[in-house]
Amino acid sequence: MWAGLWSLGIAAVVVASLLPAPDLPNLHVSDKSEHFTAYALLAAGAVQLFARRLSWLSVCIALALLGIGLEFAQGALTTTRTMDAADALANSLGVLAGLATSLTPWRDALLRFEPGR
Repeated sequence: MWAGLWSLGIAAVVVASLLPAPDLPNLHVSDKSEHFTAYALLAAGAVQLFARRLSWLSVCIALALLGIGLEFAQGALTTTRTMDAADALANSLGVLAGLATSLTPWRDALLRFEPGR
């Protein structure tokens, strides 16, 4: 179930990144904080889901590349969005922050929700 929710989170980020800008809700926060938070949550989710550090690193690299790729896609595939290097940086910093949760007691938080634990 957790892997499915995490996958839906990735899909939501992809869809939200490519939707026309006027169709997105205004959350009244910085665009960069939205990027940072989304990617931090995805990376923290990877820390929860995968047991090995090599898996965390692989997934986090893939997430950072996804964020960069989506920025290119916004510039190339949409007419209401533009590529922004600062957004790609916010995505990557969010990935690092999510990965840093592996060094905290929150690393195994989802295990507390599993039956029989």
